[in-house]
Amino acid sequence: MPPKRTPSPEPAPPTPQKPAVRVRPVPAVSRSIAILRFLGNAKQGLGVKAIADELGLVPSTCLHILRVLVSEELVSVDPTTKRYLLGSGMISLARSVLESSGFAQLVQPALDRLASTRGVTAMGVEITPKQSVVVLALSRSNQPFRLHTDVGSQFSHLASATGRLIAAYSGENWTQLRQKFNSTQWDKKPAFDTWKREVELARAQGWSLDRDNFMSGLTVVAVPICSPGGSLTHTLVAAGMSSQLNVTETTELAAMMLREAQAIGNLLVARS
Repeated sequence: MPPKRTPSPEPAPPTPQKPAVRVRPVPAVSRSIAILRFLGNAKQGLGVKAIADELGLVPSTCLHILRVLVSEELVSVDPTTKRYLLGSGMISLARSVLESSGFAQLVQPALDRLASTRGVTAMGVEITPKQSVVVLALSRSNQPFRLHTDVGSQFSHLASATGRLIAAYSGENWTQLRQKFNSTQWDKKPAFDTWKREVELARAQGWSLDRDNFMSGLTVVAVPICSPGGSLTHTLVAAGMSSQLNVTETTELAAMMLREAQAIGNLLVARS
């Protein structure tokens, strides 16, 4: 039987925010970032025209930006085909991000314990200021089935178990959340009312569950890690086969994750 769901109050009204700092657009920077993201999603090298057409850039402008990115080793170019790919300089940047992330270093032992003792794929996830979800650390079990993901992977911010926590901590009302929910991609999308109850349950019990919605046959558990001010900054995530994670095992897994998350949160506070 599913765990008993206790009612919880409607979300509190959003906390008044300070006026946002006005950021003046810098077209060259925006175009460079767009090119890097596009090449990062591409499965093969692309020529200048293909890149420019996709991003709506003037080809000559696109070429000038690509030449600068190549000179900085963020992009590489095949001299024969004139096709562009992300360069090795991106690896150095990514490594610097991970090495400077206290969270990634602190969370890894906990992920290894979860993966080895519970047979799950365990992840340390960051919630960015724009509420995108990025995997910063990862540990895989020795089980035959393992979720295919990598450090640096990004996911839709309201999908899966972490998405329910984002909704629970967002302070947004249900009208706002419904609009975002409707645009979220799922393997098996739940009804909004069902998802709403699960968000309320996540808020009440302190952890969230996605069973077969994010990916059919997969159960995902997430627990929050918050800043000293109470805002959601990271989540501890575990994913395993639904057939191997019944209600009792899922509850025990969540309890272990809550203990690990509490310890990680305390260490982050001490470091800060």
